[in-house]
Amino acid sequence: MSKGKIDKKFIETNTYSLKTLSTPRTARVLSVWLVGIGGLIFLSLFLPWQQNVEATGTLTALNPQDRPQEVHTAIPGRIKEWRVIEGQFVNKNDTLVVLEEIKDDYFDPELLRRLEDQLNAKRDAILATNRKLGALDSQLGALGQGLQLSLQKAQNKYQQALLKVTSDSAEYQAEKVNYEVAKIQFDRYNTLYEQSLISLTELERRKLKLQETGAKLISLENKYLVSKNEMINTLIELNSLRAEYGDKIAKSESDKSSALGYLADAQSELAKLKNKYANMVIRNNQYYILAPQDGYIVKAMKSGIGETIKETDGIATIMPAEPDVAAEIYVRAMDVPLLAKGRHVRLEFDGWPALQFSGWPSVSVGTFGGSVKVIDYVDSKEGKFRVLVVPEKGEKWPKQLRIGSGVYGWVMLDDVPVWYEIWRQLNGFPPSLYAEPDENEKKDTKSDLKTKIKVKK
Repeated sequence: MSKGKIDKKFIETNTYSLKTLSTPRTARVLSVWLVGIGGLIFLSLFLPWQQNVEATGTLTALNPQDRPQEVHTAIPGRIKEWRVIEGQFVNKNDTLVVLEEIKDDYFDPELLRRLEDQLNAKRDAILATNRKLGALDSQLGALGQGLQLSLQKAQNKYQQALLKVTSDSAEYQAEKVNYEVAKIQFDRYNTLYEQSLISLTELERRKLKLQETGAKLISLENKYLVSKNEMINTLIELNSLRAEYGDKIAKSESDKSSALGYLADAQSELAKLKNKYANMVIRNNQYYILAPQDGYIVKAMKSGIGETIKETDGIATIMPAEPDVAAEIYVRAMDVPLLAKGRHVRLEFDGWPALQFSGWPSVSVGTFGGSVKVIDYVDSKEGKFRVLVVPEKGEKWPKQLRIGSGVYGWVMLDDVPVWYEIWRQLNGFPPSLYAEPDENEKKDTKSDLKTKIKVKK
């Protein structure tokens, strides 16, 4: 081969051989583009990629009281009047439906007044019974005092009779001794007279004295027996007084016990009447079914006028006016350990166009930010766990969102290189976990508890 250099002009000459051996310009441009694209792809493998957990769900309310609820009736009845229409906004305690009675026990329009009359009559009966008890107490007190006075009087009389018996007994015994002495003297005088030592006159004088002493003895004996009988009579009178007053006191106590028994029954009946009256007042208020809170009438579950409904039947569904909206999403059990309270979440709502780059949330369009608020401790359905997501501070969700709308969410985790994420996806490995979410969750829970305790204090 020659070492001589070929002239450039000769090369540019349109010779067939050289033209056949030269590299096409299109191939060179394509190779440059391919190398550039390959380089960009290679460099992009080292870009940061934010791992995430995908989940779907619906919109709900964070507080149970803000969720749609059915309004039920507490009593059976017949629909008399509708005062709302579907879609209407109602305030708390606004009347939704008016019912009328269907039970014959409550047909009487004057039932409340009649129950009130029964209550007043029973109160009067109780008042009269209390007065009777007061009178019986006074009567028992008077009987007790009368018994004490009568017993004192009878005892005094008995003591007097006893003293009189003692006095008469002493006189009788003394006169008995005198009679014995007079009899002995008479016997002596009689002996002396038989011996002619005294005169007959003297004997007859002694005999007369003996007779007088005997007569006086008989008189004193009779007096003693009369006093003794009087003492016995006073003792009988004393016992009779005790029996008489005991009978009167027992009768009064029996009347008092009967009055107390009637009073207890009357108070029991009064309590039942009060309960019945209060239930009737409440039942009358139940004829008007009221809105439990401010909201919108979503759906009437009963229709028409005159339709009969049972107790606890649903009348209508009401949606609270301004609920605290939250996204209710469901994640797989294998992804639950990666979640923690406060984790950032990107949400896409049905009806709002969005372009989401799950690994680069900063360049996503049409998605809304949120944070994990609640993670269920048990699975909810199909082995998945429910997670409640609330708006982040400074992040406003659309006001047009409706409870029950579909939600697609991405719970953002840690940053990894793109090549690592591709390798993980190809091998089916779970996302990387650099921090223990349970510890953060426990700290959040403790701080929430401390905040609640401070608020209560």
